[in-house]
Amino acid sequence: MNPKERVQKFFRREPVDTMPLFSGMGTVTVQAIEALGYQFAKVHTDAEMMANLALKSAEMYGYDGVVVPYDMCTVPEALGRGVSLYEDAEGILYPTVPTKWANLDEVDLPEDFSTIFSRGRMPVVDEALKRCLDYEGERGKLAVGGWVLGPFTMAGQVIELDVLLKGVAKDRQRVTAFLDRMTELVIAVARHYQELGVDFINIREMGSGTDLLSPRMWKMLIKPNLEKVFAALEVPKVNHICGGTDLIVEMMNDCGADAISVDQKNNVAESRRKLGDDALILGNFDPYGTLVQMDAAEVPAVIRKCIDDGVDAVWPGCDIWPDVKQENMEAYVKAVRDYGRQPTPAVGRL
Repeated sequence: MNPKERVQKFFRREPVDTMPLFSGMGTVTVQAIEALGYQFAKVHTDAEMMANLALKSAEMYGYDGVVVPYDMCTVPEALGRGVSLYEDAEGILYPTVPTKWANLDEVDLPEDFSTIFSRGRMPVVDEALKRCLDYEGERGKLAVGGWVLGPFTMAGQVIELDVLLKGVAKDRQRVTAFLDRMTELVIAVARHYQELGVDFINIREMGSGTDLLSPRMWKMLIKPNLEKVFAALEVPKVNHICGGTDLIVEMMNDCGADAISVDQKNNVAESRRKLGDDALILGNFDPYGTLVQMDAAEVPAVIRKCIDDGVDAVWPGCDIWPDVKQENMEAYVKAVRDYGRQPTPAVGRL
């Protein structure tokens, strides 16, 4: 079973030979950056470099999949919010959005969201995905994932979130209408990647955990829009939320995604008890603490706990920070391969 087949069967809940090793967030590493002789800041504007870096990282560590794009600014940039690329930086700096709309009166969205795919770096991302999907040889057998911010988190990239949160009480009709438009935007982007042929899409509603929103607010502001997004997609899709999710995990699972992804703040063992064995649960280790800060000898226990708690695939809670320790990455990969041979609650083994 090659990596692409393993991931595809996994999402169909069909038995696989071993736990797939992949993610719906960034997985590029400094070791791959150095091996290719790239400057990280330049990768975000070059499709060949973007694809090569994703593929090289997977190749070096034996990942089953690659993920493009790397930063959260491609869509806001295409909407006219600009981008700070830090192209003179030698270290690991991700692009950021330099300007946001100050209030709802300033919001200026295109009537037809299909127009954004020719703007900014959107064509670069498209070309990078195509290169990953069409790559010949062994690399072409890797699963290819795309990701899009969820409507609420996308809104926070183009307008200050406190404007929206305050507006829920004082200007709910306009806030709701704006989030409806953000939902249409997310659907347009996700469908675009679906048409390119990605094997799965991760919808990252990262900023909506209960650290920020109450379960009641989540049910009102977040859930209906996520339901619309997932209903609009045919490709396997993941509902990923960072931060506190214990109080909303059942609602997360009811949004229509094929799997849910949670970070290290989630009590996965309890989530598994709540959701039962049919739910696909992905998670839930701290990528920075585990792969950058921890001693390599401690890594296997972290990965084993994720599996023992009931995940169907071990995913990092967010992007893998590129400046990982090589020995930690190797320990992480080996642990998934060693401990992932047994069936998980939702996915059997051949």
